[in-house]
Parts: sequence; C-alpha cells; structure tokens
Amino acid sequence: MLRVEALGKTVPNGSTGLTILSGVSFEVHAAEAVAIVGVSGSGKSTLLGLLAGLDTPTHGRVHIDGHDLFSLNEDGRAAFRARMLGFVFQSFQLLPAMTALENVMLPLELAGRRDARQAARLMLERVGLGERLEHYPKQLSGGEQQRVAIARAFVPRPGLLLADEPTGNLDADTGKQVADLMFELNRERGTTLVLVTHDESLSKRCNRILRLAGGRLVDAQARGGRWDA
Repeated sequence: MLRVEALGKTVPNGSTGLTILSGVSFEVHAAEAVAIVGVSGSGKSTLLGLLAGLDTPTHGRVHIDGHDLFSLNEDGRAAFRARMLGFVFQSFQLLPAMTALENVMLPLELAGRRDARQAARLMLERVGLGERLEHYPKQLSGGEQQRVAIARAFVPRPGLLLADEPTGNLDADTGKQVADLMFELNRERGTTLVLVTHDESLSKRCNRILRLAGGRLVDAQARGGRWDA
C-alpha cells in the first residue's frame, strides 16, 4: 500500500541548509497498522506531511497504492488525497460553523456522493454519536469531537489513514476509548493505518513501530520480534 524510498527533506538555513529527514525507506502493507515514534524534532511530522503530499521532498519517492505521489502536480496530489487518504489530527480540525453531521458529510459531498447524508448519519451512529448529529463542535466534548473527526476520516473508505497524535488532546480514559474505536474501524474496513504518536501504549497496539532519530529511521520493531531498520 505504501512504499517510501530514500526520502529526504532539507530546508534553507544559512549557507548549508538544515536536513530534517535523510534516507528514510520503509514499506507498509495493506491493512497494516504502523506507528511512527521519536522525540520532538526527530522528523515525525515532516514525514507525515510528505506521506500526505502536503509537502514535497528534497529527494526520494513515495508510492501509495502503486502511484508515485510526487509525479503528480499539486492539483493532482489534492485529487489523489481526496480519493485515497483519510486524516485524523490532534486538534480535531472540525469546521466550527458545521454540525457533526455536516462535518462528516463534507468529504462525501466533495466527492459528489448523492448518499452523503445517509452515509454520514450511519457513520456517526457507528461511533456512538447518533444523538449528536445536529450539535456543533463547541457543543461537544473533546472525545466527542475526535469521534466526529474519526467518522469523517473513515466515511469515504480511504485506502490509507494518516493520524497525527490522535489522542494527544484527550485525557487517558477518553484517549483509550477513542483509540479503541479507531483500531476497531481500522480492522472492520481493512484500512491501512500510519500514525504518529508519543503514546507508548498506542504505538504498541500497532503491527510495527518505526523509530526516527535525527531525521533518520533508526529502528523498526514488530510485535513479537525486532527488526533493525
């Protein structure tokens, strides 16, 4: 589903430039869940942005479902994201002027789905918010907002879901409930999941853990075994 080849990112910094990522290579198979971990400044967020095509690399390639992401222009990458990718963010990223139902409908409407309202309603019922359809984000708790965000991410049935600290703004109990839901939906729908997290308990629920340090992939650990990257 995902193949990353010698990915690197350098940004201008005086006369030499600052290398944020260097020579990162790995593969993620369909329906696999992979965590990317590392200390602040290790390159995790930059890597996630490159996987989403929101930023361009200095060198290297990203292939998603056989497509070379950076052979596409900016408009092409945007269209590909809408068709293939889902996102869950730490800060929820819900539109405040839209209800929970309207937020979940949005990606379906952008894709021209005529069943957007019904599909969004069913998805919100699946995440336990069937009674909160007409509530606005400010009327929902943090955990409920993240459930809406998860519903919005999964409702178009993306092949690849990218999650950036999905439980980072939640207390421990709420975070566990949200994580349970995310992994349940991931299994139900066969989505490939790549998540960035500082939460060790969350990363251990994934099939593999990729560890970044200083912009390099330094370790890859699988459940029940250990691989050196």
